[in-house]
Amino acid sequence: MTDQTDSLKAAYFTLGCKLNFSETSTIGKILSSKGITRAAKGETPDLCIVNTCSVTEMADKKGRRLIRSLATRYPETTIVVTGCYAQLKPEEVAALPGVDIVLGSNEKLRMADYIDRWLSDHKKQVEVTPSLSIKEFRPSCERGDRTRFFLKVQDGCDYFCTYCTIPFARGRSRSGVTSDLVAMAREAAASGGREIVLTGVNVGEYGKDNGQDLFSLLRALDEVEGIERYRISSIEPNLLTEEIIRWIAEESRAFMPHFHIPLQSGSDAVLKLMNRRYDTSLFASRVKVIREMIPDAFIGVDIIAGARGETPEEWEKSLAFADSLDVTRYHVFPYSERPGTKALLLGDVVSQEEKHRRVGLLTNLSDRKMDSFMKKHCGTVRPVLWEQPSGEGMMHGLTDNYLRVEAPLRRELINRVVPVRLVGIHPEEPELMTGEFDPEIMI
Repeated sequence: MTDQTDSLKAAYFTLGCKLNFSETSTIGKILSSKGITRAAKGETPDLCIVNTCSVTEMADKKGRRLIRSLATRYPETTIVVTGCYAQLKPEEVAALPGVDIVLGSNEKLRMADYIDRWLSDHKKQVEVTPSLSIKEFRPSCERGDRTRFFLKVQDGCDYFCTYCTIPFARGRSRSGVTSDLVAMAREAAASGGREIVLTGVNVGEYGKDNGQDLFSLLRALDEVEGIERYRISSIEPNLLTEEIIRWIAEESRAFMPHFHIPLQSGSDAVLKLMNRRYDTSLFASRVKVIREMIPDAFIGVDIIAGARGETPEEWEKSLAFADSLDVTRYHVFPYSERPGTKALLLGDVVSQEEKHRRVGLLTNLSDRKMDSFMKKHCGTVRPVLWEQPSGEGMMHGLTDNYLRVEAPLRRELINRVVPVRLVGIHPEEPELMTGEFDPEIMI
């Protein structure tokens, strides 16, 4: 980059998944190495970096709203937009007010080169590699301003579910090399990292393209000294093998009792229309195995309400199945029509009013399951990794099984895993537990 970057300040904005957060942090590190510093709160940035999501139409709207807001707030600032929305609709993004650089998924981690070019000629750039031409895996292991590291182990997806645009936004499935990923985990440990979240678009497909496999990667990472915790951000039920579950339960040193498994529908007919790779029987069996082997495990589940083909009869089946599962929490999404997807060719469109009604019922079900899970843990002692405080007086952290806990601030405990007694549920935040430090259990 040119000397012009030495005094530049950048502000970073991320929408969407943990993978996006990981990549934004990596972009920040790359730009920092080129002399571009992070803008402090209240400062006017020279660059606004926006990493977008496009998993739903609402995600696109949030991206447009954020970009317009930044253009109004910082009319002289260079705005760089990347991520899935930029990949899928580059011309639409480029037409938004204030946007100077649009980069696709394959270009985002080479952002420094495009910024350097912009500084030289101030010509708008739109660079997007067609998704099926994206072959290279670009690694990422950063924490940004967070306590936990996010290690990207896989990118892209070959599943092509009928409702989903992610394969078109991220390209085909591709993976990192195990030895390289282990080396990155060691670097994270050397810099003080205690927990790493494994991220990807379809993590369970790890190694499909390069002859490696997920289970071998997990075992190799488990041996990295200094890392006390690992979590898998999300894994398809058909790729979460009983072998992996048993290993986490009985042998793993550092993989936490925490699973995130997408269901998407509790109706076999709808799952088939979605082109999912499993049925409700397989999903239920995975949950059953986890509960038998790891009773206290947190099991988060994605589910979509109102997909095409979800007739009243199939909806009732889906709701009943969701109710029957011994899971911790549902992440509920209203079905979103995505241009270019095969789902648009299906019938049985669910009205917006009915869709929102179904979302409400699933959300209430999730709240009841989460409340029950939290109440079971009141009075117990769990290890908590304390994070950087966002305010004064209190700090927050996560238990091994993914319960968020609040306790009085003790700065010496930040980025440490310590046992905490879970006193109860926060009176104002129903998904937050209050904790206290017991001298008898503090070691």
